[in-house]
Amino acid sequence: MAVEEAPHAERECNAALVRAFGFLGKRWNGVLLGSLASGPAGFGELRRVVAGISDSMLSDRLGELAAAGLIEREVEPGPPVAVTYRLSESGQALVPALNALTKWAEENLTADRCAGSEHRAD
Repeated sequence: MAVEEAPHAERECNAALVRAFGFLGKRWNGVLLGSLASGPAGFGELRRVVAGISDSMLSDRLGELAAAGLIEREVEPGPPVAVTYRLSESGQALVPALNALTKWAEENLTADRCAGSEHRAD
């Protein structure tokens, strides 16, 4: 007597998760959001905090995050003119997920397991 196998359910990738990692997985985006989780910062401070990012890449990524509604850009008239970046309400909503991801990485991704990943370019 042959045992009939149940049909396998077709797996689908969660479209929202694909969008989230497509954006947050882009180099520097998650790191910048995590850096702004501790409070507003100017361009120069973010450049110092996010080691290895070029000025042009920082400018591009901040523009992308602002266009996505995750950060807000505030221009303070000068002289000198100062620009401050802060998480928007939508960006603040990501903080618990970023904290959980940070905790997971601290517990599961040792530096030697990630060797070379910091040299990846996007």
